[in-house]
Amino acid sequence: MESFIIDKLAWVYLKDGKILMTRSRGKDVCYIGGGKREQGESDEAALMREVEEEFTVCLIPESIRYLGVFEAQAHGKPKGTIVRMTCYTGEYIGILAPAAEIEELAWFTYGDRERIAPVDKIIFDWLKERGMIQ
Repeated sequence: MESFIIDKLAWVYLKDGKILMTRSRGKDVCYIGGGKREQGESDEAALMREVEEEFTVCLIPESIRYLGVFEAQAHGKPKGTIVRMTCYTGEYIGILAPAAEIEELAWFTYGDRERIAPVDKIIFDWLKERGMIQ
């Protein structure tokens, strides 16, 4: 079976051992915020645009750091549909608030792992192994 890859960017924002998560309208699981690149857009430009669209804050460009790439079966998609998340960290200015399709923002610990998408579980495990999340 041929797999289909959904290529996405994610903003991993950690504070006090917790990670900022989002839930889109009509979805039953939470996700690490981010989205897809537009044609010709760099990772940094796409991440900044997505974060502003979803969280109403502006990432500080010089604070953006590559974290890693993670892959898993895409939640709610046909078997063989893989989501590839290229993750970055970064600081922001502004006040966090849900916007666009985002219904809820929440701070999760590792104990909330069962409420998230498969690729995010892999990221949570990676963060936990490194002592970055409670």
